[in-house]
Amino acid sequence: MRTIVVLLTALCVIGSAFWAYHENYKTQEAYSQLDHLQRDIGKARARLAVLRAEWAYLNRPDRLRELAELNFERIGLLPLTPEHFGAVSEVDYPAPIDELEFDLDGSVDVSSEGADQ
Repeated sequence: MRTIVVLLTALCVIGSAFWAYHENYKTQEAYSQLDHLQRDIGKARARLAVLRAEWAYLNRPDRLRELAELNFERIGLLPLTPEHFGAVSEVDYPAPIDELEFDLDGSVDVSSEGADQ
């Protein structure tokens, strides 16, 4: 009986060691993937910063104005002036509703007014 207990204990120790070894390598692989993802995120953020700087450089008002003047015959862009915008008085608002009418035929009164207490 003692031999069986020792044998089962040894098998449990070997199984636990195998499981711990396997989990260790899975954890190391997860850390490796995490490092790769963090590196990729850092590269993406750096690229995004460069793209934002390029966008700001290309959208300079003086550059866009010059391009609009050079290509006026082809695209017909004009600079915006206050005359291009409408006045508030030109906005067509919907007519106000004076009074809402509700059809109360067939409704049930659920108020507590006039109820005996």
